[in-house]
Amino acid sequence: SVFLRSDNAVFSPRVQFAAMATLRAAKQALRKEVKKRLASLSEEEKLRQSQIVSQKLFQHPRYKSSRRVAVFLSMADEVCTDAVVRAVLGSGKACFIPRYLAGGNHMDMLRLKSLEDLASLPITSWNIRQPADSDTEREEALSTGGLDLILMPGLAFNKAGNRLGRGRGFYDTYLQRCMTHPGGRPYTIALAFKEQLCEEVPTDDGDMLVDEVLHEDE
Repeated sequence: SVFLRSDNAVFSPRVQFAAMATLRAAKQALRKEVKKRLASLSEEEKLRQSQIVSQKLFQHPRYKSSRRVAVFLSMADEVCTDAVVRAVLGSGKACFIPRYLAGGNHMDMLRLKSLEDLASLPITSWNIRQPADSDTEREEALSTGGLDLILMPGLAFNKAGNRLGRGRGFYDTYLQRCMTHPGGRPYTIALAFKEQLCEEVPTDDGDMLVDEVLHEDE
């Protein structure tokens, strides 16, 4: 049996398997490298860059024109999105946050009503808040009007829009689902520390490009 690539190059399964293993190893090496860089950042520096990136977002035409925005709730090594959540809720836009289902790569974007609503949500093992699995009353973005903008987390990015996540595929899978929504694929903006920018980011066919990466200019 052979594997036919889209450019008509023919590979045996063994060659294909070796290529996948090489790609996986490259991704793991880059994750390790970027995590090391992030670990060296002080809390003050992370906050400083987060404020700069947030201000860039608030001035962005895509943010200004969007009515339905999905925001990731940040972990300790990510651009802090607290101010972004407050701004989205305060501006009258519809704010959606992720609910990651354990044991797979399924994620939903559920409507957040207020800061009080956020404070009442349970904390996951990743130390971020998300609606409980039993919470079935919330609006799910794709079952209603879709999304205009998704703010993307990730570990590494390059200027071409390649993104390396944490390996679970939540956002890649969700964006593929967005493509079947009548509203189409939302615009995607990654929020990044400048330490997360790399020349090359290894990707495969299942990795979705982001439209833009916002970071502090060098």
